[in-house]
Amino acid sequence: MTQTRLARSTQKLKTLMKDYYQELDEASRSHSRKVAWCTSAGPVEILTAMGFAVYFPENHGALLGARRLATPLIGKANAQGYSPDICSYLTSDIGAYLGNETALGAAYGVRGIPKPDVLVYNTSQCREVQDWFSFYAREFKVPSLGVFSPWKITELSRANIADVAGQLKDLAVQLSRVSGSPLDPERLKETVRLSSQASNLWKHFLETAKRKPSPITFFDATIHMAPIVVMRGGQRACDYYRDLVKETEDLIVSGAPAVAGERLRFYWEGMPNWGKLRFFSDLFENLKACVVASTYCLSWVFEELDCDNPFESLAQANLRVFINRDERYKEDYLAGITRDYQIDAILFHEAKTCPYNTNTRFGLPQRLQAERSIASAVLYGDLCDLRCFSEEQSRTVVEALAEQIMAGRRV
Repeated sequence: MTQTRLARSTQKLKTLMKDYYQELDEASRSHSRKVAWCTSAGPVEILTAMGFAVYFPENHGALLGARRLATPLIGKANAQGYSPDICSYLTSDIGAYLGNETALGAAYGVRGIPKPDVLVYNTSQCREVQDWFSFYAREFKVPSLGVFSPWKITELSRANIADVAGQLKDLAVQLSRVSGSPLDPERLKETVRLSSQASNLWKHFLETAKRKPSPITFFDATIHMAPIVVMRGGQRACDYYRDLVKETEDLIVSGAPAVAGERLRFYWEGMPNWGKLRFFSDLFENLKACVVASTYCLSWVFEELDCDNPFESLAQANLRVFINRDERYKEDYLAGITRDYQIDAILFHEAKTCPYNTNTRFGLPQRLQAERSIASAVLYGDLCDLRCFSEEQSRTVVEALAEQIMAGRRV
């Protein structure tokens, strides 16, 4: 598997993530630092600049899914009135809390999730985070503060950017009441600079997959993306991705492809199916197919970040993410990336509980086929709820798509 090919970085990642969670645990237990919970798209830079120890419940939800712990926990949240149709990150995480369970103990040696002093969310990548964090605000009796992003936009307007930048500035004032001190503008600039640097290195890593054959897969990216989510804005993320890029470039020099005999190149559109990454990785490898890129992992490439204009650039970075754009933008984007990565077909993951990051429901695959001659297939599943997934059905869909492409080449 690819993990052994990127052995140096994989080992560093284990240590890095363990240190991160143990530092969070220590901050929570000793009250040496205020703890903020944050959504994955941000605004982590503001929180980091203000000295908060930052925890990401979405990362915990993904970990529960990857370790196949989520499905029984979802029922605990359902029993409290949380619908089985809403985000399974949300329901598995709340279910774990209700059952006094966590994936963090076995993974990182901590006894539980850190108690928050404040909850901060941004709706640019998900509209249900507000309800998710509201649950914990009631449980822990702490404030829940939100940034509300305009949704399904084609082009960013000055009004859009000014709106979100203004909300971020107001947020910093509200957070100062929790932290006990105002935001230091110079510290924010430095945090944004480091965030930009890490994002650029992450982009460099992902774009090595433009090569044929690719040195990495989508599954590598899901493993190595944790620091760009939870450590963005700090030096450790920059150092980690600099080393990861170097190790990946060493693979290119040595001629070690991610998939031996690569003959097909796919794009993964939508959320990962965390509990079935190994299944899909093995399936594609057997077909000599490489999933070279994904919307999900590219969502943490924030090219707009500018330390000289921190609030405005943070607003732009969060507004520009793929999930927050309209259908016309998404069609153009996918057509461009299919060309840039020399992709044979797009695999759309229709995630049962994630309508915000599922792009099969308004005719997008059909338009790409009819107007751009881009082949695709739809895989049905979920982020964490394995009851929504069939290995046999997914295998049949992928194998049929591969055969269709290969048959077209023989004509």
